[in-house]
Amino acid sequence: MSQFDLTDDQLQIQEMAAKFTADAITPFAAEWDEKHIFPKDTIREAAELGFGSIYVSEESGGIGLGRLEAALIFEAMAYGCPSTSAFISIHNMVAWMIDRFGPAELKQKYLPAMITMESMGSYCLTEPSSGSDAAALKTKAVLDGDHYVVSGSKAFISGAGANDVMVAMVRTGEDGPKGISALVIEKDMPGVSFGAQEKKLGWHSQPTSQVNFDEVRVPLANRVGAEGEGFRIAMMGLDGGRLNIGACSLGGAQRCLDEAIRYTKERKQFGQPIADFQATQFTLADMETELQAARYLLYVAAAKVTANAPDKTKFAAMAKRLATDTGSSVVDRALQLHGGYGYLMDYPIERFWRDLRVHSILEGTNQIMRVIVSRDLLRQ
Repeated sequence: MSQFDLTDDQLQIQEMAAKFTADAITPFAAEWDEKHIFPKDTIREAAELGFGSIYVSEESGGIGLGRLEAALIFEAMAYGCPSTSAFISIHNMVAWMIDRFGPAELKQKYLPAMITMESMGSYCLTEPSSGSDAAALKTKAVLDGDHYVVSGSKAFISGAGANDVMVAMVRTGEDGPKGISALVIEKDMPGVSFGAQEKKLGWHSQPTSQVNFDEVRVPLANRVGAEGEGFRIAMMGLDGGRLNIGACSLGGAQRCLDEAIRYTKERKQFGQPIADFQATQFTLADMETELQAARYLLYVAAAKVTANAPDKTKFAAMAKRLATDTGSSVVDRALQLHGGYGYLMDYPIERFWRDLRVHSILEGTNQIMRVIVSRDLLRQ
């Protein structure tokens, strides 16, 4: 076996995720998109396979897998619905933060219900005026006895309104990254409210809205990590989140490539299948080549994040940038190969085109990914 091959265990994980997707996600994803249905029951079925706690430690009740195994799972589920797979990815990031950095009492309080996804988690970093400049966030948490009093707003929060817990990055000290801490905030705490649901281009199978904190009293015991460690925790979480969203792009793009191959074999013009035309063959060949290149870079980056390699952040940024840009490009060409039919909702391509577009924005824009990589290069 080559060092670049998946192990037998990884292949079994991939197969299990693919079968779950084929049975429980793919047949229903178009309806979820069209009717804006958040498929909670399906998501909890995924949790029964361990997909709600992929890299939560076994000691805490998770399945304790590495980031490559997680990427295989999210890629497989995105083959059916990138939007649903991405939400499960975000939940996993929140559960991992609590498991990795939270005290024992906090883990015992929140993780059991998060592992089954009876309790769903959201990640709250972005603010209305603080996107790429995340260290400039303004949501404030003032210590008052054994509670923090939290005031501020978070924007574009996946799962908002349907979630149960949030890991929120808040300012507990000085300006800049060193003044940020992480708190677990419950949906039902007094002072928590949600804005109207955002009307989005894609990602229709998960709710998204602003979250508002109006003097919310959060127990000191709900802090994740030490005071002032929030930004570091957030960035470590994003290394994994970037891999996951890249994997979702790979899965969605693979689905569209497969659909394009099937369609071009069946669709006839000028008396022959359009797959017989060299222009079509060249397009399919480029789609496959670029997708495989992005996939293997992402797998290498996942292995580096699992191993805590010194260059893990650079590789996660490179992989996220390449996988999400490539994913969108592959889907766009698949739509073109379908001609006018690709523009119709009768075919799945337009849904993937819409869903994958946001991947080059969230978990750090692809322009910020370039900043991360170039800074690392220029430090050398």
